Amino acid sequence: MDQERVWDAVVIGGGPAGLMAAGELAAQGHSVLLVEAKPSLGRKFLMAGKSGLNLTKDEPLAQLLPHFGAAAEAMAPMISAFDATAIQDWARGLGQVLFTGSTGRVFPEKMKASPLLRAWLGQLDGLGVTQRTRWRWTGWRGADLCFDTPEGARLIKARSTVLALGGASWSRLGSDGGWSDILAAQDLSLEPFKPANAGLLVDWSAHMQGQYGQPVKGVKWQAGSIASRGEAVISARGLEGGGIYTVSAAVRDGADLRVDLLPDLSGVEITKRLARPRGKASLANHLRRSLKLGAARTALLQEFGRPLPQDPASLATLIKALPVNHAGLRPMDEAISTAGGLKWSELTPGLMLVKRPGTFCAGEMLDWESPTGGYLLTGCFATGRWAGQGAARYLATQ
Repeated sequence: MDQERVWDAVVIGGGPAGLMAAGELAAQGHSVLLVEAKPSLGRKFLMAGKSGLNLTKDEPLAQLLPHFGAAAEAMAPMISAFDATAIQDWARGLGQVLFTGSTGRVFPEKMKASPLLRAWLGQLDGLGVTQRTRWRWTGWRGADLCFDTPEGARLIKARSTVLALGGASWSRLGSDGGWSDILAAQDLSLEPFKPANAGLLVDWSAHMQGQYGQPVKGVKWQAGSIASRGEAVISARGLEGGGIYTVSAAVRDGADLRVDLLPDLSGVEITKRLARPRGKASLANHLRRSLKLGAARTALLQEFGRPLPQDPASLATLIKALPVNHAGLRPMDEAISTAGGLKWSELTPGLMLVKRPGTFCAGEMLDWESPTGGYLLTGCFATGRWAGQGAARYLATQ
């Protein structure tokens, strides 16, 4: 049984990085045990595809890499080896028909994650990967891996291990960051977790209730040096959506957030339109007729800009850089992803732990972050594949 044999590789974590690592090892003929703490594999992956599975961003490597921030240099070899083109080829190899949107984002034609995940798991089955669910890793006992399972404690022997344990958000889907205590006890250095790609908390005034659920389109969000033309949605708790997620790291790190409500018009043109005679029309009606802001953008202007300046030039300046007053980011467990995790200094270029040879790490548990829009999955795919290949090379030397 499991405890009696020595596995070539045990991969812990059934998300995209873990699945990719398991596939790389099994494809080279190694015996692989894939272990997941939750009742099924790929739970966060499925959630990511609920509103459309954005696999990657179809753009040249020089444009892709900067989105990984401080970790771009460390991750460059991995992403170079499994870039947007390679990811698309891989998905098509699993029978997925893909399309690329106008912004370069790549999706399966069916949009959902479930068809791809079924095909992927089927491929792993065909390669002989053994799966165990509801097995929670609790650390090491000597060289053995320790697990809590429905049948009790288990000790597993492995010639190599890949840890793909996720970040610290969406704990109900498996990413709870609990592994950090295990690694810290091994004298491994970690960067504290922080929310990434998170919504914004706003204590709205009562007049905003009529806007809950409404999208905010055609604006530009700006926090520090980061700008986003993405949409956001006004919710009872604040603002969320791709436009906010892109700037959330800068907001988290202390940058003021402003929104340009009319990014395609200059301040001069807005001033000119506002200076037109308005007769008996109220300012709200004048704004609607002259600028066509629409209900959601007008509501934000009123919420964050009151009392509105009566002078056209001053009002135009406010419209071009409206301060967004907020109470910070949503709690970390509600964030799409997290920053922080295992420091790169603890790893070899092949993603093996320097202090624990034969153990490799991949995915969101590493200290990197990127915005949504295909970059997160690209990073998970690429590091998982790299760690799997590193483990296979390690096995070849033993």
